[in-house]
Amino acid sequence: MAGKMHKFSYLDDNWLALKINNDTTRRMLKYIQGTVYDLGCGERPYEPDILTVAQKYIGVDWGETLHTLKADIVADLNKPLPIESSVADTVTSFQVMEHLCEPQVFLSEAYRILKGGRILLTVPFQWWVHEAPYDYFRYTPFGLKYLFEKAGFVDVEIAPSGGFFVMWILKMNYFSSRFVRGPRPLRLLIRSLLIPLWFFDQVFAPYLDTLDRKPTLEAPGYVVLVRKG
Repeated sequence: MAGKMHKFSYLDDNWLALKINNDTTRRMLKYIQGTVYDLGCGERPYEPDILTVAQKYIGVDWGETLHTLKADIVADLNKPLPIESSVADTVTSFQVMEHLCEPQVFLSEAYRILKGGRILLTVPFQWWVHEAPYDYFRYTPFGLKYLFEKAGFVDVEIAPSGGFFVMWILKMNYFSSRFVRGPRPLRLLIRSLLIPLWFFDQVFAPYLDTLDRKPTLEAPGYVVLVRKG
């Protein structure tokens, strides 16, 4: 039975971002198979869904994660991994590469541990600084293609996770959430005034995105699917 992936509330300022991540992963499950290594697994929100199509799930994360440590293998993704070569049928990594100071090492290691399958990766582009100070890069499609091909991957497919309006509205919501401050009664009042705005702008953002003929140019993030050459 599939899991719930990232849990969210429609009262939140960013529920659309979490919903997009969940929906994207569900669409890409058809490319996942065999033994899966999830690099930067965090609290393993995708594990139940991945195991509906894969035989084994192995989570990898570093010991100083800002989330609850639930990794099967504890390792720094900026360095060579304590994993044998050619053991993974699929490698996944969700919203992780922006937090790595050595992304090329990470991709080279992902290539090394793959038997010959695919890597499925998501990464933000037009996004605020988060999990500071461990937030190092934002990648264009051209930068992603260069890094993946340099690591040896082929058939690089990159798709936007949204367009201008999804990006703009999420950024506006994150900005407005900064005003929720002060004594608790005041915070509750400000939040109650903002919740209707947050809810309706996120409902309509995907529909407004149909007006964006070039969503790749100002996407909130990208989905990357590549194959080991």
